[in-house]
Amino acid sequence: MLDQLREGDVVVVWKLDRLSRSLKDLLDIMAKIDAAKAGFRSLTEAIDTTTPAGRMMMQMVGVFAEFEREMIRERTRAGLERARKKGRHPGRKPKLSEEQRQEIRELVASGRRSEAEAARLFGVHRSTISRLLREGVPNAST
Repeated sequence: MLDQLREGDVVVVWKLDRLSRSLKDLLDIMAKIDAAKAGFRSLTEAIDTTTPAGRMMMQMVGVFAEFEREMIRERTRAGLERARKKGRHPGRKPKLSEEQRQEIRELVASGRRSEAEAARLFGVHRSTISRLLREGVPNAST
């Protein structure tokens, strides 16, 4: 979009955070819009950079939007840390129990089942089996 801007165009977004995720990025985008002699409007924040007051308002809203995102990140990190301290482990539950994992290792190592057969038998993707078999093997990624 920025490459297609012409003089007199106006970039319109619903909300400022739809345009960028950081103040630095927002300011870079706004500089490109300005260099193209185009304008910018945010419908939700009522910002119109075709005026000096609008440009000032856009920068202030950008600062507050970045502050809000940082606060959300901080609260999320704190919540995850509290959950870990309580013994909870956020994220997806393991598809296979430790007993199933051990059984798969034995089936494939003994040659009774291939990785693909073990995957079908346990209802998981073959890459899950490959990853399981690589666990604990030194230099398995090289």
